[in-house]
Amino acid sequence: MNLGKVINIAVFVAGLDEEYQNNIIVGINEFSRKNNINVSYFAAYGGMIDSRLFDIGEYSIYNLANLNKFDGAILMTNTINDNEMKELITNRIKASGIPAVVFDCDNISEFYNIRINNTIAMREMVRHVITEHGAKTINYISGPMSNPEAVERLLAFREVMAENNLTVEEERIYYGEFRSFDGHDAIEEYMRSGLALPDAFICANDAMALSAISTLEKYGFCIPLDVIVTGFDYTYSARNYCPALTSVKRPLSQMGAMACDIILDLLSGKKPVHKELEASCVFTESCGCDMHTDGNFSEFRKTTYNKIDITNSNVRKLNILAARLAETESSEEHFGVIQEFVEELDCKQFSLCLTSNWQDSYNRNAVNTGDFVFERMTAPFVWSRNGVESVEYFNGSEMFPVPQNSGGNINYFLPLHFRNKALGYYIITNGDFPINSLLCHTFSMNISNSIENLRKLSHINKAMAELNKIYVIDPLCDIYNRNGFIKFSDEIFKDCVAERKKIMLTFIDMDGLKFINDNYGHDEGDFAIKKLANVIKECCNSDAICARFGGDEFVIFDKNANDDSADVLEQKFNAKIESINDIINKPYKLSASLGSVVETVDDSYTLYRIIKMADELMYNVKKTKKNSRTGSGK
Repeated sequence: MNLGKVINIAVFVAGLDEEYQNNIIVGINEFSRKNNINVSYFAAYGGMIDSRLFDIGEYSIYNLANLNKFDGAILMTNTINDNEMKELITNRIKASGIPAVVFDCDNISEFYNIRINNTIAMREMVRHVITEHGAKTINYISGPMSNPEAVERLLAFREVMAENNLTVEEERIYYGEFRSFDGHDAIEEYMRSGLALPDAFICANDAMALSAISTLEKYGFCIPLDVIVTGFDYTYSARNYCPALTSVKRPLSQMGAMACDIILDLLSGKKPVHKELEASCVFTESCGCDMHTDGNFSEFRKTTYNKIDITNSNVRKLNILAARLAETESSEEHFGVIQEFVEELDCKQFSLCLTSNWQDSYNRNAVNTGDFVFERMTAPFVWSRNGVESVEYFNGSEMFPVPQNSGGNINYFLPLHFRNKALGYYIITNGDFPINSLLCHTFSMNISNSIENLRKLSHINKAMAELNKIYVIDPLCDIYNRNGFIKFSDEIFKDCVAERKKIMLTFIDMDGLKFINDNYGHDEGDFAIKKLANVIKECCNSDAICARFGGDEFVIFDKNANDDSADVLEQKFNAKIESINDIINKPYKLSASLGSVVETVDDSYTLYRIIKMADELMYNVKKTKKNSRTGSGK
């Protein structure tokens, strides 16, 4: 169908690594490539880590989708277990006015619904287990009650149990999230319950069923001799497991293609009807039916080997990536390591997009991802087969740092975050790593954690620099303190000794500070000290080091001196003191006593000895001043 322009469709989904999502995505992608449609998946892994803060960070990716840029939307909200997030997404789609398709969700009248009749298939499954295999006590492993499919399947289970006058024991129902680990957790909970072994475990999907079988077998149970296990979805793994899993076959790829077709119909003015597809039970080994599966064992072995080989390769690459990222200390090194990994992915383009303030501190108590908006963004690198570029700033409403002008592109937008703090996202274009590798989620977490570590390193370095400054800089005068003077002068002095150079060290003591403090206050005294420090800094040449040695005492160290250096310094000092007194026009006069040592130093000298010599000379000058005038003393 040619609508005269490239069609852009947004897809909202969670859990790309699950087979249900994968099969629908395959259908969407195949249809889109054939019809030159651009598809953008906004994908999260919420509900995987059992952390509310982590889920908030994951779900931030849904806020990125600028619906003004899309012609239609496909909502796989049945894969998103967070009700608040589902409501936010559906409300945004409604407000946008673009045509939208959902799966197995008939309670949103504004959207076109493609559903599979879960109820009929689950009823048939439960009846089969009861009537054909004599099951009376049955445990049920359910999906979340926030998911309409899970609700339908559980209701069908309850109805058939009631038809056969069998009691549904609530303690035999486990509520999971449709994730594979729920099957394991359900069996572990059953084992702790002390309940008698049921005749069957009926599971709401294959992922949970396969994990349940594996866990039961670890406890020594034989499937189906000791207990029956059934699934739902008839996934590739279910078909080729041993024992082959009794399950429900659903046309998932067809659903994906149909969703795209409906959007095209709506855009061209047609009025499609809501679709309902049929599901059918496949009774095989895990319930005790000795039916031959429709899988090809040779093909299965080859496919399994390829999957294991790819996984092992990706694990190794990710381990190398994590190790190398841990060694980086700058943004340039960090993004360079990521780029090397990306170059081995089979994709057309990879864009790393970060919030422009990703290095800033943040409030870890902010927990509402619905308020987060991607605005000012930066793309440190955008890799493509044509080369690498960076985009200093772009508006997050554009989503892509580099505009996408062609059709038939498949884009995966995945979040980067630390806890609930959104750091940005990355985009994989025309590459199947997100749906073909179980390690895409691990890759996302590696990148997110490494960016957070880089952010923390930046803050630590800034804090260290500030602490170091506090350690060596006098905060009042903004010149070195005693620690700073010793730290930076000592090595220079040793070099001067080794080279037998002529140096000058001047000890300076302010005159009359006590008088100023007593008569005008300590704030005025601090003012006077700062002004004197400024004069001392202005008197130093570029090679000299000056410092506040303590209180009203200052020191200057000059590694390049000559016989006239002391006289030149004193003349310059007196001129600047006279000038500053005219400028500040205080009721007191700034004054100081100087003692300078000019020596060619050798091994017989130490820095401490030179300082002491200068101090003694300064003291003699001050003493002479006191004896020659009346007035306030130090």
